[in-house]
Amino acid sequence: MTEIKCEKCNKLNSNLSKYCPQCGFELPEGIVTKNAPVEKSEKKGKNKISPIIVAIIAFVISYFAIQKLFNNPKSFDKAMMEAASEINKSCPIMIDNDTRLDNTVAMPNNIFQYNYTLVNIEKSEINIEELRRFIEPNVVNNVKTNPEMKGYKENKVTMAYFYKDKNGEFLLKIDVTPEQYK
Repeated sequence: MTEIKCEKCNKLNSNLSKYCPQCGFELPEGIVTKNAPVEKSEKKGKNKISPIIVAIIAFVISYFAIQKLFNNPKSFDKAMMEAASEINKSCPIMIDNDTRLDNTVAMPNNIFQYNYTLVNIEKSEINIEELRRFIEPNVVNNVKTNPEMKGYKENKVTMAYFYKDKNGEFLLKIDVTPEQYK
């Protein structure tokens, strides 16, 4: 029986070995001699079938993994978190002379919150209910008519608008629920 030298660790191995028992390196195919046992050809046939079966199993697993990946839409919660992250890359940003968007947050229970600061207003100087009557109709109208809100409306997201004064004190929160924008 001839021996094959492992190219990695230089150990001499039987020409019937597929892998080096010392280091696990795959050995080149051995030279079959006339004195080699008959099992060699049977073993060689089995080795050809084994990679085919492994390839088929790998294909089937890959196929189902890809189907699951592409046919299962990602959760809308994750999409909302990605949207908030994208918006936050531009924040803080002035919306108009009085309003700064500080950030957005995707919250549990299908709530997407915008956090604003009214940069020229101090809580002690305003009537909060009057401010609500001024802001709320515009906010609701924006959610109803803005085409960028389509995905949120289709997924019945509550849009929350949180306002602070120039000192960071809470002023008001306006929630626009799915019932309001139908």
